[in-house]
Amino acid sequence: MSVNKLKYFFAVDTRYVLKKLMILMFPYTHQDWEVRYHRDTPLTPRQDVNAPDLYIPTMAFITYILLAGMALGIQKRFSPEVLGLCASTALVWIIIEVLVMLLSLYLLTVHSDLSTFDLIAYSGYKYVGMIFTVLSGLLFGNDGYYVALVWSSCALMFFIVRSLKMKILPSISSDSMGMGSNAKPQLRLYITVATAVFQPIIIYWLTSHLVR
Repeated sequence: MSVNKLKYFFAVDTRYVLKKLMILMFPYTHQDWEVRYHRDTPLTPRQDVNAPDLYIPTMAFITYILLAGMALGIQKRFSPEVLGLCASTALVWIIIEVLVMLLSLYLLTVHSDLSTFDLIAYSGYKYVGMIFTVLSGLLFGNDGYYVALVWSSCALMFFIVRSLKMKILPSISSDSMGMGSNAKPQLRLYITVATAVFQPIIIYWLTSHLVR
């Protein structure tokens, strides 16, 4: 693991975090999704709001676990074992999702700029929506939970499609002109869409048991 590479994903500031959270919750108003480069090197998150980061996913994951503990405590169901199971389940889902994505890109010989850290970042952004969903469920009951679930799921799917579109789909036209690529363009589109559609399922799976 490259320490310098890891530092890149934590090169954030308050302005970036606030802007990124707004994009995650209200992505429909965002226009420019292109990641910017300087001499073939992507700009850091604090310089480019479209750059993926690991700060928000990490903090959102921790906040989700703390919120889960609070929700279980309110319902008199808290125990260290249950909280540990909640944390490990959420972590395992991230690992599985990233591994499936890496395997899909490898089997389809898709050449993109996506690294493992990029995939972890995009996968980890779902915790922001999960926090919003659980909070809405605790404050407004089941109706608030399902309204928040629909909103956060649609916002995340839109965000994932627009973000991955800049990384995966642009290579379709260039690769389809060459003879060395066996990947079909429509299969690459399916990867992007399937990744987005899978997000609401995980959000529901990891939050529904916290709101009753």
